[in-house]
Amino acid sequence: MELTAPPQCLLPKCPASLRLQSRVCNFQRTPNLTCPPSKASIFSLKPHNLTSMNPPRPISTAALVGNNSSATTALPVDSGARIGEVKRVTNETNVSVKINLDGSGVADSSTGIPFLDHMLDQLASHGLFDVHVKATGDIHIDDHHTNEDVALAIGTALLQALGDRKGINRFGNFSAPLDEALIHVSLDLSGRPHLSYDLDIPTQRVGTYDTQLVEHFFQSIVNTSGMTLHIRQLAGKNSHHIIEATFKAFARALRQATEHDPRRRGTVPSSKGVLSRS
Repeated sequence: MELTAPPQCLLPKCPASLRLQSRVCNFQRTPNLTCPPSKASIFSLKPHNLTSMNPPRPISTAALVGNNSSATTALPVDSGARIGEVKRVTNETNVSVKINLDGSGVADSSTGIPFLDHMLDQLASHGLFDVHVKATGDIHIDDHHTNEDVALAIGTALLQALGDRKGINRFGNFSAPLDEALIHVSLDLSGRPHLSYDLDIPTQRVGTYDTQLVEHFFQSIVNTSGMTLHIRQLAGKNSHHIIEATFKAFARALRQATEHDPRRRGTVPSSKGVLSRS
């Protein structure tokens, strides 16, 4: 009968001169306990701190830049899913965002700004994205900081969910009517942030929402997602209709751009072979 030595991670390596013909290795009475754990495990073995050994989808650190008192964290997600999950915390706001690009239109937003929640519902419903946004902020001052940080977090979540952007359409183009209003949106998930914004919103507020924040919302998404975005108003007199048509057109254009092109066969839609913020 042939005996086999125990695994090397429990025993010191036996010198060749001490090996027997039976392939039994002489060893000390006290095993070497400094051997590292087996790599077969998908988890690290630190007590009370199980960390997945599978790295999250890589994202550019350019998307995580905020002001000096901010911290934006892209949370780990399943590398096979097109999901972005981000938490952004500053002295002014606390924002959590989760977006599934391949969702079914689930909308779950609570920002403390009712009109913004209504617009995020349009993004989910017409883009068929699952959009979860939770935010608290200094809205006792005004809506500016919360509006901005929600958009920055959404842009970062989009960046994370898109990953290397292989196989996507990349470009999106849509015109959305809402009664007398007609808004056209064209976008490119190019990795190059640019906003061209041409809305003529006739009133300063819709409800309690400052209509100047619409442009700031889209500028913030552009900055962290790395998209080129053009917004044009072709018609419209009612402020609510103009803004809502803008979010609907943006949702449909973004859906078009993020969907897969089967003819691409998983390749990056760029002659350079790369689409990223780096």
